[in-house]
Amino acid sequence: MIRNASEKDLRDILEIYNDAILNTTAIYAYKIHTLPDRIEWYNQKMKDGYPLLVFEENDKAIGFATFGPFRAYPAFKYTIEHSVYVHKDYRNHGIGKKLMEELIKIADEKGYATLVAGIDAANEGSIKMHEKMGFKYSGTISKSGFKFGKWLDLAFYQLDLKGPKNPVGE
Repeated sequence: MIRNASEKDLRDILEIYNDAILNTTAIYAYKIHTLPDRIEWYNQKMKDGYPLLVFEENDKAIGFATFGPFRAYPAFKYTIEHSVYVHKDYRNHGIGKKLMEELIKIADEKGYATLVAGIDAANEGSIKMHEKMGFKYSGTISKSGFKFGKWLDLAFYQLDLKGPKNPVGE
């Protein structure tokens, strides 16, 4: 079941996120986060009106997804960047795809024009999922990160959404 996250999900979300930090290149971070970090992150998401979804199974959040601003400049207000993470024991079961479908629906309803994915270029599974969902390759920043003793390349993919009916600048 996909639903909006609540504070009670933050321990499960933290477990998923910290595993990704420690064991994957999905996140270009070195240090695990704490529960207070996740509480602050959650509160900011709620304050800013961004979705935070969880995929729940047996009263446990086994995947989560969200989006937020792509860049801080006002002209980027119709572009968002998303994050989707699935618990290591539940990957390759379509959970990420289901979370993405719901995120895309929300982004369209909110009038965003572009959804961006920053994916480690070696993450073939994530790249294939995004391509199957209609994301188009937009470019790669080589040597953009350094983790696990090697340089990492960050590939960007984008999905064009409906966008606002009457976009406004300034």
